[in-house]
Amino acid sequence: MIQNVADAAEFISPLHINGMDGRMLRLPAKKKHTREILVIYGHHSSLERWWGLAQNFNDYGAVTMPDLPGFGAMDSFYKIGRSATLDSYADYLAAFIKMQYRRKKVTIVGISFGFLVATRMLQRYPELTSRVELLISAMGFMHQDNFKFTKTRLNFYVYSAKIISILPLPFIFRHTLLTAPLLRAFYARTSNARHKFAQAGGEEEVNAMMDMEVDLWQNNDVRTYMRTTIELLTVNHTEEKISLPVWHVHTLKDNYFDNEIIEQQMRVIFSEFNPAPITARAHAPSVVATKIESAVFIPKDVRKMFGLASKKSVMKLK
Repeated sequence: MIQNVADAAEFISPLHINGMDGRMLRLPAKKKHTREILVIYGHHSSLERWWGLAQNFNDYGAVTMPDLPGFGAMDSFYKIGRSATLDSYADYLAAFIKMQYRRKKVTIVGISFGFLVATRMLQRYPELTSRVELLISAMGFMHQDNFKFTKTRLNFYVYSAKIISILPLPFIFRHTLLTAPLLRAFYARTSNARHKFAQAGGEEEVNAMMDMEVDLWQNNDVRTYMRTTIELLTVNHTEEKISLPVWHVHTLKDNYFDNEIIEQQMRVIFSEFNPAPITARAHAPSVVATKIESAVFIPKDVRKMFGLASKKSVMKLK
């Protein structure tokens, strides 16, 4: 099955914040649900890429998902003279929460890199912890040693990103290696992409996935992508505690992270750690996953925490 991302357009509106222009997905609450759910997407992302998962969260409240600067269709931090560091993203997220929610309580869902952003924000703005109703790590992590990569591979990624982030190399990289013909010919063969495309259910889905990947690689700002790659591969969020419990959604088949180390570190940083394992075959849903296919990434224990899980939805997530 392939999600119809065109359906998301109805719920996407312009976003103007801190001198940058972007977009925001806003799904209003259904029936009498009052929970406000803020979803912070991960690296190499867009609103459309997470449309299926956003629809799942919408079963439990109003869902808001803003673009991150430099990703999706949003201006980069470089437009306003800042670098794409985790501190910059933390400041952006804090400003967004204050603007969007005023005094309301909010449930925060951080997806992978998005959880790094949420964590750094709560460390830089501890006064906002009282505004968080529920904190969910969706395949999130805490430290560079959480990766399963060898030291050689990790250093290769870091130093490659540092080189490509030097001007004018981002422009050259975008208009040579990231052209559609080259991406369609070679991207699915790269080590990281092979795992993604192995999940495809047939030629139609492979083509849809490739269309989405081409869109992501061409619309995400290259300089931002490289700078944030350096940030996430060298991160250390283990030095400042956060006075909030965390729910950590993770799969034992994660192709990137060692969840035993992540759990040890989260138990030290957060006031309470609640594991929420899932049976997914990969770190994240397919880039074209439907609502049904994405449902496994919200396990029944988390749905129960929302206080709204029906017997039907629990049975689907056995």
